[in-house]
Parts: sequence; structure tokens; C-alpha cells
Amino acid sequence: MSTIRYTEDHEWVRLEGDEATCGITDYAQEQLGDVVFVELPEVGARFAAADEVAVVESVKAAAEVYAPIAGEVTAVNDAIVNDPSLVNADAQGAGWFFRLRVDDAAAIEGLMDESAYESLVEELG
Repeated sequence: MSTIRYTEDHEWVRLEGDEATCGITDYAQEQLGDVVFVELPEVGARFAAADEVAVVESVKAAAEVYAPIAGEVTAVNDAIVNDPSLVNADAQGAGWFFRLRVDDAAAIEGLMDESAYESLVEELG
């Protein structure tokens, strides 16, 4: 069973056991517009929650992608480096950014669930 949570910086994290798949939300990619470049972390790199992990650039802006929870990078999605439009096409699926072996799976409980995140997005209009 997987648990999905969201950050105020518009990242999503899907936790399955002690591994988390992370990326940016549909809202984030809509705000960015057409994604043209993605820079991903190195496998084996360690990050604390809220550390800058990746960069995404669009025709409109560049944005940092932060680690939703602490852990070690176990995989990166090279497909989005080769074809950044995957982020626009399927931000919360094929457009994932990286996977982490999490330090503390319980930390995900401090993030927003889907209804809380939807409320945040509604407030942003």
C-alpha cells in the first residue's frame, strides 16, 4: 500500500515501504508552463527534508524542487531529462523526479494529504 502526501512547495511524495517516489504536482507544472529542462540529483546523495534536490526550467521560469522528506537518492528518472515534456504530460506518474530511501517513514505524516493540498491550491486560485 502506498501513501501520497504533498508539500506547500508543490511537491508530491508516494511512500511505499521505506522508499519514496517524488516529483512536482500537476498544479506546479501548470504554473510553470512547458517544461524544457530538468536537473536531477546524483544517486547516493543524501538530503534533509526541504533541501534543494533538483531544478526544473520552463519557458516561463526556473524553480527548485525540494526533498519532501529526508533520505538517500536511490534512483532518478532519466526519461524526464531526455524528454522534459513528460513532466507536463504526467507530473504525478511518468514525470516523477527521484526516489529516496527514507530516513523516517513516519515523517510523511507531517505533510498534507490530498484534501489539504486541494484546499491550498483552491486558496491560491
